Amino acid sequence: MKTEKNILIAFILNIAFSIFELFGGLFTGSIAILSDSLHDLGDAFSIGISYYLEKKSKKKADSKHTYGYIRYSVMGGVITSTILFVGSIFVIYESICRLLNPIDINYDGMIIFAIFGCLINLIASYYTKDGHSINQKSVNLHMLEDVFGWFIVLVGSILMRFTDITYIDSILSILVAIFILYNAFKNLKIIIDLFLEKTPQNINLEKIKKHLLEIEGVIDVHHIHIRSIDGYHNFATIHVVVKDYSHEIKHLVKEELLEFDIIHSTVEIELENEECDNCEINIVNTHHHHH
Repeated sequence: MKTEKNILIAFILNIAFSIFELFGGLFTGSIAILSDSLHDLGDAFSIGISYYLEKKSKKKADSKHTYGYIRYSVMGGVITSTILFVGSIFVIYESICRLLNPIDINYDGMIIFAIFGCLINLIASYYTKDGHSINQKSVNLHMLEDVFGWFIVLVGSILMRFTDITYIDSILSILVAIFILYNAFKNLKIIIDLFLEKTPQNINLEKIKKHLLEIEGVIDVHHIHIRSIDGYHNFATIHVVVKDYSHEIKHLVKEELLEFDIIHSTVEIELENEECDNCEINIVNTHHHHH
């Protein structure tokens, strides 16, 4: 619940601020502020989507979504990171145009706006800081990157106030944009790995296998598949070959898997002389079973 409420607070702060900022950009003539206000509107928009998806991701599993709705939260991360990505490229483009045709900037106004910008985004990032979903992480990334952006604008506007070098404004915008691009990219990579069902980063298959083989009565372990739903909760399916069937073994295997952050596991127990129906070795023989 806390996650959603915080995303909502961040959303309201951001909307209010980006409108305030649009005027600020027009009033001061600073591209750093103008491009930031567009960027903030994009942020607010994606935070709104994130809020909606985070709420949806809390729904209980049903027959349509048997794994639950957690992935909707991940989708929020996709949208948010993509918007950041596109936004950064736009800012870089704008800044380069501005480098080629400099204009006058109202430095005092810019300094005042930058101070406000830092404060408001600091508050917003405080509210989103301890998120546990990838979605929250990308929302928090927005906030932090806004604080960082405003801090740079502040430093830049003070510098320009005393040196009168206008291209500082553009160079700062480019630096911030590159920083954002890098982080959005990192976030997207994590998400793509999830959708490709890659083995989660915090999971070491060999180690798990070794631990399971140490359980008394377990002869072999194969067909280990581990996937993560949202980067934190892991699901596993596994075949365990035993000497004698006992439900105690299944219990021990599941307990062992819990140690490895696998909250949900499906364990198939096979006796040692039983043919495994979907083991690679027997694929050739499976045709004969039906005759």
